[in-house]
Amino acid sequence: MSFEISLIRRMGDRRIAVEVHAGPGVTALFGPSGAGKTSVLNMVAGLLRPDRGRIAVAGETLFDSTAGIDLPPARRRIGYIFQDARLFPHMRVRANLTYGSHGRTSLLSLDEAVDLLGIAPLLDRWPATLSGGEAQRVAIGRALLSGPRCLLMDEPLTSLDAARREEILTLIERVRDRTALPILYISHDRAEVDRLAAHVIAMPL
Repeated sequence: MSFEISLIRRMGDRRIAVEVHAGPGVTALFGPSGAGKTSVLNMVAGLLRPDRGRIAVAGETLFDSTAGIDLPPARRRIGYIFQDARLFPHMRVRANLTYGSHGRTSLLSLDEAVDLLGIAPLLDRWPATLSGGEAQRVAIGRALLSGPRCLLMDEPLTSLDAARREEILTLIERVRDRTALPILYISHDRAEVDRLAAHVIAMPL
C-alpha cells in the first residue's frame, strides 16, 4: 500500500476522521474548503499530531498512537508542495532545488529533474522574477530532489491562471508516471481529480 491512513483529530468544533488505504499513483482528498483536507496532509507530514490513529507510507509507519510511534517531520522524508511555491527568496533557483538534498538519495539527479520539469533556463534566476507556474515547477523539483518517500500536494493549481494550470497539471502527470512516487493530492475541483487520481477519498463538510 502506498498510503495507509486511519486518524482522528478534533479541531475546535470539528472532528476530522479519515480512512485511506490506497495503492500506487495519485490519491486525491476531494471536498470543499473547510473539510479538513490540509489538516490531513499536515498530520501525514508530522506538522500536526492526530489525537489517535496510524499513518504509514510505502510500508513505513510514521505515526501510530497505540505503538507510541511519532516520527519527527525531518525523518518522515516527505516532499510537501503548497498552494504557493514558498521558495527561499535569498537563493537562486539552483540553490532552491538542491536545498535539503545533501546526504539523501533521490530518484532523480539534478540534471534529470531539470530536464523533467523543463526549468534549465531558470537555474540562475531569483524567485521574485518567476511567474506562478515557473515557481511551482521549481517547488516540485525541490521536493523531488529531497529524497522523498512520497509527495504531498496541497491544491498546487489554486493561484494559477488557466494556461498555467494546464501546464502544471501536465507536469504532475509526468512526475506521477516517471517517478512512481506515491502522491497525496488535495483538490476541490472534480475534473482535476478525475484526470490525475487513481484513488479518490471524499471529505464532506
